[in-house]
Amino acid sequence: MARVNRWNPDTVAPPAGRYSHLASVPEGHEIVYLAGQLGVRPDGTLAGPDARAQGEQIFANIESLLSAAGGGPEHLVKLLTLVAGVEHLDGYRAAQAEAFKLWFPGDDFPAQSLAVVAALAAPQYVVEVEAIAAIPRTS
Repeated sequence: MARVNRWNPDTVAPPAGRYSHLASVPEGHEIVYLAGQLGVRPDGTLAGPDARAQGEQIFANIESLLSAAGGGPEHLVKLLTLVAGVEHLDGYRAAQAEAFKLWFPGDDFPAQSLAVVAALAAPQYVVEVEAIAAIPRTS
């Protein structure tokens, strides 16, 4: 079965980070939408007060959700990241770099957007990531 196609045409500037400008979903895939994930462990406790700890937990949550849907990180098509304040960017980027090193050993990253916002749903949350995945249908 064909896989998600991600690419960066030479008609635009190269990506400024770990993302692809374009991603397309081949026929035979189910589109799965992941709600915004926070840095909260399965038991409901916050992974930590900083963006790195929360980011690491967010990527663990995304991997767990993709697995529950029958897929994995390789099926990610698009991510939207919200960071509460520029002071949390470096911590989030470090967590993302670690996850992406495992998930995407080459430069085949999903499309991605990142926005710095004033706040998230509660003051203890400093990062939120939502995702779209395309998981091959098994039947």
